[in-house]
Amino acid sequence: MQDTRKRMQSLIEKLDEAARAYYKEDREIMSNMEYDALYDELVELEKKTGLILSNSPTQTVGYEVAEFLPKQNHASPMLSLDKTKSVEDLVSWLGDKKALLSWKLDGLTIVLRYNEGKLVSAVTRGNGVTGEVITGNAYAFTNVPIEIDYKKELVIRGEAVISYPDFEKINSQIEDVELKYKNPRNLCSGSVRQLDPKITKQRHVRFVAFNVMDNGTKDLGDFLSQRFEFLHNLGFEVVDYAEVDKNSVAKEVENFEKRIVDYKLPSDGLVLSFDDIEYGKSLGSTEKFPRNAIAFKWKDEIANTTLRGIEWSPSRTGLINPIALFDPVELEGTTVSRAGVHTLSILEGLELGIGDTISVYKANMIIPQIADNLTRSGTCKAPKECPACREKTVIKQEDKVKMVYCPNPNCPVKRLKNFVLAVSRNALNIDGLSEMTLEKFLAKGYIDKLADLYKLDRYKEEIVAMEGFGLRSYEKLMQSLEKSRNTSMPRFIYALGIPGIGRANAKTLSKYYDYDIEKFKVAKLDELKEVEGIGNILAGLIIEYLANEENLRKVDLLLEEVKLTDRPVEIKNSPIEGKTFVVTGSVESFMSRKVLREIIEARGAKMGASISSHTDYLINNDSTSNSTKNKKAKELGVSIITEAEFRKLLEE
Repeated sequence: MQDTRKRMQSLIEKLDEAARAYYKEDREIMSNMEYDALYDELVELEKKTGLILSNSPTQTVGYEVAEFLPKQNHASPMLSLDKTKSVEDLVSWLGDKKALLSWKLDGLTIVLRYNEGKLVSAVTRGNGVTGEVITGNAYAFTNVPIEIDYKKELVIRGEAVISYPDFEKINSQIEDVELKYKNPRNLCSGSVRQLDPKITKQRHVRFVAFNVMDNGTKDLGDFLSQRFEFLHNLGFEVVDYAEVDKNSVAKEVENFEKRIVDYKLPSDGLVLSFDDIEYGKSLGSTEKFPRNAIAFKWKDEIANTTLRGIEWSPSRTGLINPIALFDPVELEGTTVSRAGVHTLSILEGLELGIGDTISVYKANMIIPQIADNLTRSGTCKAPKECPACREKTVIKQEDKVKMVYCPNPNCPVKRLKNFVLAVSRNALNIDGLSEMTLEKFLAKGYIDKLADLYKLDRYKEEIVAMEGFGLRSYEKLMQSLEKSRNTSMPRFIYALGIPGIGRANAKTLSKYYDYDIEKFKVAKLDELKEVEGIGNILAGLIIEYLANEENLRKVDLLLEEVKLTDRPVEIKNSPIEGKTFVVTGSVESFMSRKVLREIIEARGAKMGASISSHTDYLINNDSTSNSTKNKKAKELGVSIITEAEFRKLLEE
């Protein structure tokens, strides 16, 4: 069955690639006859096996955008596993029993439920008791069977993951370093919980099964290995595993450790589970952990080396990050010679000094970090000058964390990084302007402020003659610049590079100021504090930016070159139009506060950050609590409503 499933997946990928090339890129990579032959083969295999995968072109799936992800309780609690880093503990835990050793995948746990051979629900682990329903997104996973040749109820637990190659491909398309995803798990978590399944589909999420729950029949087998084989035969991708006992478990742990260097899926350890399911059940569980399985976490490979220097790297915001440079060492199969230190506080806490003996490791076997400083000379100090512009640095302390900043607004690195942000996909979205190209344009004086990007045609001859450019690249750049002249206010605000203002805040600000850039330019501090997600610090940074006449001049010059469009479609005549809401406490029936805010704002209402005389409703599921916002609402006569009451309000 597995060979058949792999063939089906291969056919789906080929057909999908051909369809994408034909319909989206206006090119053919195979003839109609070849496409039809592959399609017919897939149809026959689906009929033969009773298996239909979620991304099969034989199925027309209408992806419906949701307003929120409903919550659902699990039939039985999903407890976390107890953990150890000791192989000896595994041997002792096993005793004389046989077990399965498998990857502990690092993604998002999902529960799939099938009935009459069809996928009927998919729910995230959540807090172990209650999860979020993501059934529509499961249909967009690359390998989830939506129909299987088994008609009884079947409940499967597994991990949604994004492979390292797909993670790296997605990250490579994000030009702004600060916006790149930190790891596949973060990307996967956001992808699985999207409100738009089309986005989930683009992220190539995979489902890997690691357990199947009892359904009252003998079909599944009495041993975990039998159940894995059962799932294999139905067409599911099952976690890689090895059968072990106390004499072989150490060797198999070693084998897995060797394989992880080239393993394509993110893993943060192993899981050891008793093969005999009834025996595992008989052991029961503690308050926190089941006793039928235990997790094994990798011991970090640590190497000692000598610190040779600290490189101070300026960023777009002016933050200057310390990076430790040391003699090369081998860790987890690769050579490393540098590691991020992140803040001045960490550098001082480690008492780093040139020539010190430090121990380094790879966090999660990926990111180099300093574990300890064995000699602690403490001679490394914060730079007094910015390494890029020689401006005197300043040290700021935020939440007891000290950081080094360059205050020079004209610092060449800051200017370059601001341009990189401005042309990125989520800002002005201008193709053809890599960081290297922008650096050349700045050095040659072709650009000084963002508006100058739209006057690059003045340097046509010079740009065409540049190494690696040419006439065709120039023409593509001009087309991209022309296309970018029509943009939205959130993209525009984000492109300005106001410290601390990311994409989400740019959208919130645009909505708050009714998509009127002129209103935003004269924003008041008290107003900004009312905006959801802004707060005192960000409000101060925005005011500081807008109070600078040179900044406003550059904004106006850019507005002469672009036209702000794409005002979001709002639901008219909504019963909450013009009202102001504040939310406190945890949300239950919505995926997050962000989703709730989007629903409120789409209906012409506003989301506030704090209770004031302008607030109409406070949404709080615990209306009897003595929270500060509840007390303030009662003092001012603001209505306190639950999420359920908010839903009724929308229906009036």
